[in-house]
Amino acid sequence: MAELAIDKKHTALLIGDYYAEVMGTLSHAVSRNCLEKTVALRDRVRAAGMMVCYSATVFRPGYLEIHERNKLFAPRKHSKQAAVTNPVDLIHATVKPADGEPVIGKHRVNAFFGTDLSIVLGAGDITTLILLGYATSGVVLSTTRYAADADYRVIVVEDCCADRQASVHDFLCQHIFPFQADVVQSADVMNALSAN
Repeated sequence: MAELAIDKKHTALLIGDYYAEVMGTLSHAVSRNCLEKTVALRDRVRAAGMMVCYSATVFRPGYLEIHERNKLFAPRKHSKQAAVTNPVDLIHATVKPADGEPVIGKHRVNAFFGTDLSIVLGAGDITTLILLGYATSGVVLSTTRYAADADYRVIVVEDCCADRQASVHDFLCQHIFPFQADVVQSADVMNALSAN
């Protein structure tokens, strides 16, 4: 891949679904230091004056947003667990948003579907999305597909993404994402930000 170039004025970082209950214990994340790399990248993006935004999946009490046909979320509706309504409550403590950073509460896997993410990015004149998160096969895959179809330039930060199955993560990053995104390492993004 050619050296990565980033237009800071038109680029945002999206930290997708970095859940407190998963990121500190998931072996694929822990062994690859995903949290530490994400904090370093987020701090560099903040220092560059760029937008940092977050997503997490939340529901109203009673899970009103979930239909019985939804194979992924219907079991949650019947779990008798209380619904989490505030997305900030789900985000790992090491990557909590700062005041003013947009937090997208979503009801599906894709961070764009049924949310105001495109409005937030559009208002900021954002055309490039740097994306990372958990799971590679979840929010990263679904959001990459949507963002690419919506003509965003997408940059997937491979070493800040994690999945329950490392083989699925590797397959997506090596064989699927490159058709619609630049797949890079966090160091590549930080070097690009230092270069301009």
